[in-house]
Amino acid sequence: MTASRHISLLVTSGSGPAECQQAVAGVLETMRNEAELLAVDFDSNGVRAKHGYKSAVVLISGADAEAFAKNWRGTIQWRAQSNLRPTHKRSNWFIGVFDLPEPARTPERIHVRDVTFDTFRAGGPGGQHQNTTDSAVRATHRLTGLSAVAREERSQHRNKSLALERLQHLMAAQTAADEAAQKASRNALHYALERGNPVRCFKGRDFREVKVG
Repeated sequence: MTASRHISLLVTSGSGPAECQQAVAGVLETMRNEAELLAVDFDSNGVRAKHGYKSAVVLISGADAEAFAKNWRGTIQWRAQSNLRPTHKRSNWFIGVFDLPEPARTPERIHVRDVTFDTFRAGGPGGQHQNTTDSAVRATHRLTGLSAVAREERSQHRNKSLALERLQHLMAAQTAADEAAQKASRNALHYALERGNPVRCFKGRDFREVKVG
């Protein structure tokens, strides 16, 4: 089996308005769909806001995790007329995707007794190798609400172990994000969005990707 890699990302609206929170929600959905097409495992935990997400921690897992993350790091532009303020002249909204550092504080080790496991029938990433048994596993941490999914193995037992491992990595990523929000030096991540130099650009309510520039 190919070795798996885990990468933690922070998707943030920074100090942007509610439209930027909508942009975070759209980007998360696009990332999830793209990850599925590329056979990359995707788990996330978002800070919900009234109109979307203020920020979200994303865990990318799999052999192609780095290639996937490389295509997202940086400033993301969304071109859309505001549906919250129809008379507002601005139509360009910016959010950021950053690598999360290793947390300074080691997260508490997850105990199996605190995790709920749900099984379901699903193919592997990308929809291939459709299973005929309920071998896919979703692990949910009852104390934090964090959840992670594993579905690539045909063995339910193996997927259970993978889901638990990803849940631990997701908890570490969330700890790093919490630390970043609490410390001024790391809080700069939320305000370091480079306007006007996006790595990817999306347009409209359907988040259709367009050429940058």
